[in-house]
Amino acid sequence: MSGHFGLAYEAYTHFTSPIRRYPDLLVHRVIKAILGSKRYLLSKGMVESMPPARSMAKPSKQAKPAKTVTLTAEGEVWEVAGAHCSANERRADEASRDVEAWLKCRYMREHLGEEYSGRVNAATSFGLFVQLDGLYVEGLVHITELGGEYYRFDEVKQELRGERTGVRYAVGSRVRVQVSRVDLDGRKIDFRMVHDGEEDAAMVRAKRERTTERNGDRNASAVAELASVKETDRAVKAAGKRKGYSASGARLNPVRAAKTAARKGPAKAAKRR
Repeated sequence: MSGHFGLAYEAYTHFTSPIRRYPDLLVHRVIKAILGSKRYLLSKGMVESMPPARSMAKPSKQAKPAKTVTLTAEGEVWEVAGAHCSANERRADEASRDVEAWLKCRYMREHLGEEYSGRVNAATSFGLFVQLDGLYVEGLVHITELGGEYYRFDEVKQELRGERTGVRYAVGSRVRVQVSRVDLDGRKIDFRMVHDGEEDAAMVRAKRERTTERNGDRNASAVAELASVKETDRAVKAAGKRKGYSASGARLNPVRAAKTAARKGPAKAAKRR
């Protein structure tokens, strides 16, 4: 393999024991041959005697420029084999993940509508990814399925927070969900959030506060409007009296108006005394 950044080696390899992959088998063959003072040739699939070791020159104090390594025919065979094994390993991993996702979807399709406990694995701007306890099945709770609330995504804290209720969903939060939809072809599972008593109480409180606020604004507006009507009515009545009209708007009799004025005159004079 090419150079290793952490170890500062120009070339290195790694393997597992016991053998799990074909590259591990090749490395085991090479090590076994070296322990027997021989060399394993991949191009021929056989072991041959090791060529005599070359004398190592003393290292120079001056740093020498890195030499360009020219691969031999055997080295090119190993290079091709490494690329082939890596490509096949990635393809096998993708196939394994795809089959696993399909089997999970097939299983959950038979449990539509059932409720499960789980934990939030990831929070995004469009919802939460929840993994069910015991089943290790992961699905999406879309943000529209979180309830009648507007949630804002905090990228730093990796959480969704309700603006009115303050309900928060972060990585590691315990939740209860219901299986709402399974897409077998797309390998996707959708959940719907099942709210517990605490969250329901928070939402009820927020709704009650909004209702109280709207009712308070409505009552204040009605009181102000009533006061304005009363003030207008008093002004109209005062203007009518000055022009000789009764409070009901009827024209006053001149004789009766004179008598009324005569009766009020002495009363006003007595009040002044």
